[in-house]
Amino acid sequence: MSEHISEIPLKYCLYARKSTESDEKQTMSIEAQIREMLEIAQKEKLEVVEIRQESKSAKAVGNRPVYNQLLADIESGLFNGIITWAPDRLSRNAGDLGKIVDLMDAEHLQEIRTHGQTFHNNPNEKFLLMILCSQAKLENDNRGKNIKRGMRAACERGRKPGLPPLGYQIKRDPSRIRGECKIILDDDKAKHIQRLFHLITDEDKSGREAWEITYNEGFRTRSGKKLTLSMIYRIFKDTFYYGEFEYPRESGNWYKGNHKPLITKEQFLEVRKRLATYEKSKWGAKTFYFSRLLKCGNCGSGVCGEEHVRQRKAGPKRYVYYKCTKWGGKQSCKELYINEKNLIDTLVNMVHELKETDLKLDSKIKRQITLLNEMNNQSGIKRKLTPLDYIRQVLTNGNGREKSRILRCLKGQLYLQNGVVYLAENDDIVKNTDARPNKGEESRTATNQIKA
Repeated sequence: MSEHISEIPLKYCLYARKSTESDEKQTMSIEAQIREMLEIAQKEKLEVVEIRQESKSAKAVGNRPVYNQLLADIESGLFNGIITWAPDRLSRNAGDLGKIVDLMDAEHLQEIRTHGQTFHNNPNEKFLLMILCSQAKLENDNRGKNIKRGMRAACERGRKPGLPPLGYQIKRDPSRIRGECKIILDDDKAKHIQRLFHLITDEDKSGREAWEITYNEGFRTRSGKKLTLSMIYRIFKDTFYYGEFEYPRESGNWYKGNHKPLITKEQFLEVRKRLATYEKSKWGAKTFYFSRLLKCGNCGSGVCGEEHVRQRKAGPKRYVYYKCTKWGGKQSCKELYINEKNLIDTLVNMVHELKETDLKLDSKIKRQITLLNEMNNQSGIKRKLTPLDYIRQVLTNGNGREKSRILRCLKGQLYLQNGVVYLAENDDIVKNTDARPNKGEESRTATNQIKA
């Protein structure tokens, strides 16, 4: 140790790190690293001011908050030495290595102590430190290439890397080469997958209807939980089920799988065609503006939108319905659907029977009404636009987003019951078991007639 360094009292920070990634599974645990380095510190009478640890990969620059704070504290003078298990605990990339060397060049960091080596602030030992950390980076780079090469080889043999989709499972053979495995059918899940496609192609069901039917028939995730509707639509888009797969995703590299297909390619394409959204919008990207405004008057669940697209000779025709979500296991709810057009017509008629005291207008709508009245006044129109007039105009002529915003100004809660929309005061759930009202009654509000 040089005379210059020996004059400065060394204050060490013990830094321990272990990545959760598979490439560091064989690395000593954090607890073992700390125990071993504390023994060295005690044996050599080193002053360890603080112990810091984290479970992060060191492949990327700046990815470790504890390590970044350690460098900042060294620069501020809190520590001037580091004790750690090995150089690769500090750095596996050029960026973090450069920061360590810069701190040594600026004489903020005087010494790095590892299990078998010590690096002081001198050219030869800094050079050795850089070689060891660069070797760790080289191992990372080569490992990444080898992994990619192995995945590509697996794809060429018909085996998609990673966990196969629902309906399949991995069968490992101890006698085969390490890493080799076979994808086989999960018979219980596979029959439900086939049933899903069958419901669309042969029984003309919607995606949501197929989801509800298979749920009632026992279709669950691998962990036994309920599948969400989005998971069902991902199944409908997965080419793995007819025997082909793309890897990596959106790479354009397609492979023929060696697993047993559950459906034919023709079935897959037919389902995609039937579930295609209106006017070729993004598949599955639909907006239902009234979903969060209504509740089911029968069971109290939310009400969600559902789109049906029927293929016609003149082109696809879109229908939107609203129905009970049956949230919380209320699968027995038999609440009826309501068409979006009928829903809007009912709401327009409902507003005619309201008073301004039934509204709670936000500041943006108030400003809009004031602006419209000023414009009408300048145009010579003396009749003043009331909030109820404005709401009726928006519900009649506005777009879906505007209508949804306006309906949030209604006091009370909108309910769907017996296929009819009602407005109930005080967020009361309507428990009406009477038959569905006739068409003459559908447009009538229940604000004054229906009570909880």
